[in-house]
Amino acid sequence: MECSDTNTNSTTSSTPLSRSPSSSSSPSPSPPRTPPIVISPCAACKILRRRCAEKCVLAPYFPPTEPAKFTIAHRVFGASNIIKFLQDLPESQRADAVSSMVYEAGARIRDPVYGCAGAICQLQKQVNELQAQLAKAQAELVNMQCQQANLVALICMEMSQSPQATVQQSLESNFITSTPNSYQNNPCFLNEDNNPCSLWDHPLWT
Repeated sequence: MECSDTNTNSTTSSTPLSRSPSSSSSPSPSPPRTPPIVISPCAACKILRRRCAEKCVLAPYFPPTEPAKFTIAHRVFGASNIIKFLQDLPESQRADAVSSMVYEAGARIRDPVYGCAGAICQLQKQVNELQAQLAKAQAELVNMQCQQANLVALICMEMSQSPQATVQQSLESNFITSTPNSYQNNPCFLNEDNNPCSLWDHPLWT
C-alpha cells in the first residue's frame, strides 16, 4: 500500500513539471502602467483655487506662466462667461476669442468709459493725420516734379537758341573785323590824287 501511494505521489508531482513548457508559451503579463504625468494647474484654476481637470477648457489658453492674462479677462468678463464663450466656439476659433477678450478687458480697465472703442477712435484719428501728411507730401512731390520739368524745358530752350546766337555773334564779329580792312584796301580811301572819287569834288562846269 505504501508503494502505491508513493507511485501516485510521484505521478502527480511529475505532471506539473511536464506542463511547465506549455505554461511558458502563454502570453507574459502586461507591464505595470506608468503613472500619469502630473501637469501643473493652469493660471485660471490656480487663481480660482480649484482643481484643474484633465480636459480643462481654460488650460490651453491660460498657461500657468501668464497669470495676468486670466486676471484681466476674469476681472471684466468673469470665469463662467469665459468658459461659456469658449464652449460655444469651435477649437479653431478659441485662441482668437481669448486674445480678443484679453484685449477688450485691458482696454476697459484703462478706459472704463469708452473701453476698446476709445482706443479704436484714437487709432482712427492717428490714421487720418497720417493720411493728411501723406497727401501733403505727395502734393509737394508733384510740385517739385513740375518745377524740375520747367527747369529742364528752359534749359532745353536755351540750348536750342545758343547755336543761333553764336552764329549771329560770329557773323557780327566777322563783319566788324573785316570792315577796317576793306576801308584800307579800297583805293578810293587811300589817296585823294589817285582816287577817282575825288573828281566829284571838282565842279562839272567851268
